[in-house]
Amino acid sequence: MSDIPLATMRHSAAHIMAAAVQSLWPDAKFDIGPDTEDGFYYDFDMEHRLNQEDLKKIEKLMLKMIGRKLPFERHELSRKEAEQLFAEKGQSYKLLRLADIPENEIVSVYSSGEFTDLCRGPHVQHSGQIGAVKLLSVAGSYFRGDENLPMLQRIYGTAFHTKEELQAHLDAIEEAKKRDHRKLGTELELYSIHEEIGPGLVCWHPKGARIRHIIENFWRQAHYDNGYEMLYTPHVGKSKLWETSGHLDFYSEGMYSAMDIDGDPYYVKPMNCPFHILVYKSRPRSYRELPCRWAELGTVYRYEKAGVLHGLLRVRGFTQDDAHIICTPEQIEDEIQEVLRFSMYVWKSFGFKEIKAYLATRPEKAVGEPERWEQAIESLRKAVQAEGLHCEVDEGGGAFYGPKIDLKIKDALGREWQTTTIQFDFNEPERFDISYIGKDGVKHRPYMVHRALLGSLERFFGILIEHYAGAFPLWLAPEQVRVLPVSEKFNDYAQTIAAELKEKQIRTSLDLAPDTVGGKIRRGRNQRIPYLCIVGEKEEQSGSIALRSQKKGEEGMMQLDDFLARIKQEIEEMA
Repeated sequence: MSDIPLATMRHSAAHIMAAAVQSLWPDAKFDIGPDTEDGFYYDFDMEHRLNQEDLKKIEKLMLKMIGRKLPFERHELSRKEAEQLFAEKGQSYKLLRLADIPENEIVSVYSSGEFTDLCRGPHVQHSGQIGAVKLLSVAGSYFRGDENLPMLQRIYGTAFHTKEELQAHLDAIEEAKKRDHRKLGTELELYSIHEEIGPGLVCWHPKGARIRHIIENFWRQAHYDNGYEMLYTPHVGKSKLWETSGHLDFYSEGMYSAMDIDGDPYYVKPMNCPFHILVYKSRPRSYRELPCRWAELGTVYRYEKAGVLHGLLRVRGFTQDDAHIICTPEQIEDEIQEVLRFSMYVWKSFGFKEIKAYLATRPEKAVGEPERWEQAIESLRKAVQAEGLHCEVDEGGGAFYGPKIDLKIKDALGREWQTTTIQFDFNEPERFDISYIGKDGVKHRPYMVHRALLGSLERFFGILIEHYAGAFPLWLAPEQVRVLPVSEKFNDYAQTIAAELKEKQIRTSLDLAPDTVGGKIRRGRNQRIPYLCIVGEKEEQSGSIALRSQKKGEEGMMQLDDFLARIKQEIEEMA
């Protein structure tokens, strides 16, 4: 069975699931049931509202069908025969999907037991080859993903070749639930989203804001150290600006209209790039000034449908760690290599070691001269090679205005996240007619690169929470040390220790609550505080602390100076 492709097995499992649903609810109407990266799903239109108990019934029946080794039989039909088949079954969604199939394509159906589905295949030979299956959840899903069309019920499931592989996957799902940034964000009081303010709009709480402040300080200093300058730009701009940039033509549905001022309509910015270009255009530029490397933590707003909003990972207002590089054609290769090197430095500083590159090349419809595209693609390719990164090429997958590199990082659970983008743009320099005076005294069109490292602070923070399960490394932790007196008698000594730590710029708190020391330790551990300093009679007499760390547990007594030296080194190493 292990030689059967997982995708084929999972797609077959989706058919068996649909067959089980048909057996239990004969009036159900069926849409589609594809395999996915992690499993499979099927969409149903039915009066009965599915719940977790129903999933158990469906799964039980699926296992019986798998045990019967039902064959998957393929039949090719004329379009008329297929229409008649699904019309007789009352399967209106299948008729709509049938209409999507091009006239010159073969129409095929697969039957397994009493269930027949419109499908290209392939499938396993019989249901006994499906392996280990598990139904996971049920959710709503609009037909064709359109919120104006009927809401269907989607059952998610997964399948693996062996029970051991399935169990490992289920264990990973449980671990992911524990790390869910929405759950931890509430428990650790990092951020919140309020219906009274609006979906997808984030309020950062003191602890979350402290981490954001640390991230921003690191980000700014790293940019200054790497030859960037900072910009600050407005949150709104006239419609004419967005007409020139092309956003009103191509992106108006994702933009917020702010207000009408002095007869001019203004829009809230979805991007920072037009503002940066106008700063460049504020006076004539010489080749001697290039490259211009300008960065901004610019807050932007984009309309996202309510159904796709997801904690910090998909929001409507976010701060993009944006930068734009404007340079000569001769400089572009070195600039791209430097951007990629800088990206790798930033990701490794935050504890991400597994990084993969994806290079998207020229699509069929594109702006800009082919020679520029070739030079840009070659510059991106060389930069990836210079960093020794594994790279996949997406032929024709670039935007119409330029090729790009996307970086994907792997978190502690092995999940890939799309983060850094390094995007060439041959469009906006033309639209805004930017130029520089070359050595020959003539105007030339510069190259322009959009570059976001973290992507957005909100999304990056969500990834960071899940990567570390809320237990941030010492340099990022909003609260690095908490001092716990074993009883009220030692509050004064605890305050003395806390004061010394604070004097050394260690983020320190005190727990003086009238509680047992065990309760205080549990509270500190649950809040993922890296170090707990417990003080009582022995510690006061010896001028020491009893140390407990998040990583190692109880570590015994330690002199305060030794502890300070240890955490200072740990912070400097960004461990």
